[in-house]
Amino acid sequence: MSGTSEGPAPAADLIGPAVTESNEGSSSRTGPHDRPVSDPDATPSSFRSAFDAAPLAMAVVDREGLVTGANPALGDLLGSSPQALAGAVAADLVDLTSDARTWHAYREVLRGRQARLRCTRRLKHPDGHCLWVQVAIAPLPAAERGGVLLSVADISARRELQARLRHLQNHDPVTRLPNRTLFFERLSAALEAEAYEEGTGRIGLCYLDLDGFKAINDTLGHRVGDRLLAAVAERLTRCADEAGYARASTPLVARLGGDEFALLVEDSTGTEQVADLAESVLGALQAPFDISGRRLSVSASIGVVERHAAGTSPTALMQAADTTLYWAKADGKDRWTLFDPERNAHRMTRQALASTLRPAIERGEFVLEYQPLVGMEDGRLRGVEALVRWDHPQFGLLTPNRFIGLAEEDGSIVPLGRWVLATACRQARGWQLAHPDEPPLFVSVNVAVRQVWDSDLVADVAQTLAETGLAPHLLQLELTESAVMGSGGRPQQALQALSDMGVRIAIDDFGTGYSNLAYLSRLPVSVLKLDGSFVKGFQYDGEGIAPNPADEVVVEAMIQLAHRLGLTVTAECVETSAQASRLRRIGCDTGQGWLYSRPVTADRISELLRSPRGQAAVGKS
Repeated sequence: MSGTSEGPAPAADLIGPAVTESNEGSSSRTGPHDRPVSDPDATPSSFRSAFDAAPLAMAVVDREGLVTGANPALGDLLGSSPQALAGAVAADLVDLTSDARTWHAYREVLRGRQARLRCTRRLKHPDGHCLWVQVAIAPLPAAERGGVLLSVADISARRELQARLRHLQNHDPVTRLPNRTLFFERLSAALEAEAYEEGTGRIGLCYLDLDGFKAINDTLGHRVGDRLLAAVAERLTRCADEAGYARASTPLVARLGGDEFALLVEDSTGTEQVADLAESVLGALQAPFDISGRRLSVSASIGVVERHAAGTSPTALMQAADTTLYWAKADGKDRWTLFDPERNAHRMTRQALASTLRPAIERGEFVLEYQPLVGMEDGRLRGVEALVRWDHPQFGLLTPNRFIGLAEEDGSIVPLGRWVLATACRQARGWQLAHPDEPPLFVSVNVAVRQVWDSDLVADVAQTLAETGLAPHLLQLELTESAVMGSGGRPQQALQALSDMGVRIAIDDFGTGYSNLAYLSRLPVSVLKLDGSFVKGFQYDGEGIAPNPADEVVVEAMIQLAHRLGLTVTAECVETSAQASRLRRIGCDTGQGWLYSRPVTADRISELLRSPRGQAAVGKS
């Protein structure tokens, strides 16, 4: 032994340099300054004293794997005496044979083919308790008869502390359920190929949110709210335990944050199993909770997803569950809803359209088509309704029902409405100039109520008419019945100003809302457009008998009353000549529908105006 310090050599001198190898070991060799250590019985008394007094449990093991000497610390750790350990198989003492990888590395060290080995083992003490140890094995120099030095450090306290810290990190302190971190660890592990290759290969998830919890939390305080969450967690755990009875595994219950919980079903047997679990959760939450002397009630909205694990990622599964939870809430709460790929595709398309709507207006992706409005008496073209289409680069030509609602929600209906108004008026003026010998066509443009509130519609119309040169009486603005009836203030003032300007105001889809004809006398309305549902009642069967004559009576009464109020009437959705004949007989003024023409391009309207028979040829389009 070299060195100048007095007293026994430290344990590090007996072991050698610090070990950095993993369980696989490494190819590093003992350095030139390593202290030689051999059989304690064959070493000087100073080494023997240091070996026996060392707090680190150690033993010298020969090339055959037998203990040739052990210190008292190892005896105490293993519940034996150093003498009793002599001759024992070292690998059995510290469980080096439990896995093939470690056992192979240990034999390589004994044979001198591997520098050293370090591993962690769980041992059972003779008195019954278990302990965690870190085992290190380093070779002894051949000059000292070879063999290896075995050292064993008790790390049980450290492991227990790490376990407690991990439990705190991965469990919710309020409910003691696994938290979001642990939930995603389990979910990610369940979606790895090795986890489902031998099972059903399916996975299920119930993602729930408590209905009414926020009100309780806000009014009674977070302390009561936390107790309620803990009580809910107990019921969810009970549901999971019952669902896991006699099955391979019990669903994992986790609190993801706030009042959101998840129940993960690994190795699911199908949709029915996960749906049954969701149903049991709803039933478990029906009974009131007794919290701090109060009886509190909450329900849950649950999104249910069940699918093949292959090809599914944690992100995709949670997105589907979150979407389905939203559906459950939107459908009325206190229910579970199953994920529907078709409904989700529609939602994704809707989101894609909403995100690109405003830029599409700027890029000029919208076009107009025009549907003829025909005089019932002579069948001649009187006007056209401008219908906007979105020529989407991905989804093709989209009709208004696909995007007008989105435009009204985000306010882009205002710039879109301005573009439609200007384009339609410019086109109507173009037809008038191109066919000066024909009565000019009026153009009808749909207006959303938000256009009245969020913009100066009167100024927009005035500016458009001035720029295009179109006469005001050749412009008709259509508003829905529900938007006009009962509205006062700014909308009514705007309609009056537009009417005073000479613009015609039409009520679209009349008969589906208030149907208050008396109220119409106080509004500046000049045209009623009967909803197509009334006209469909005019259908005739093969024998020429009307299936629902009551519809004709109602429509005739509305037309007569409208005429008494000075209004004209347009019938929508006219599809057969029989319908047209009956509408003509009861006095309807104009008609619109596929009998006359589908919506067509502006060029097609121009062709109709140039036809030999004039505008009467519209019915052949």
